[in-house]
Amino acid sequence: MNSDIFKGQWKQLQGHARQQWAKLTDDDVSLIKGDKDVLLGKIQERYGRSKEDAMTELDTWLKAQEIR
Repeated sequence: MNSDIFKGQWKQLQGHARQQWAKLTDDDVSLIKGDKDVLLGKIQERYGRSKEDAMTELDTWLKAQEIR
């Protein structure tokens, strides 16, 4: 999912993101505003993941969210 699609679909993806990463707060979700890099940083921050691990996890999740 490219960045433009992610940004455009963020409203719909927010709930799914909160299910995937329950440690994300409402403030985190509001701050993300469809920016994948911000989401990546929040995953690293909340879960103590390395950048590479968080990126792999995010990419896997995004592929599962693709609208077919």
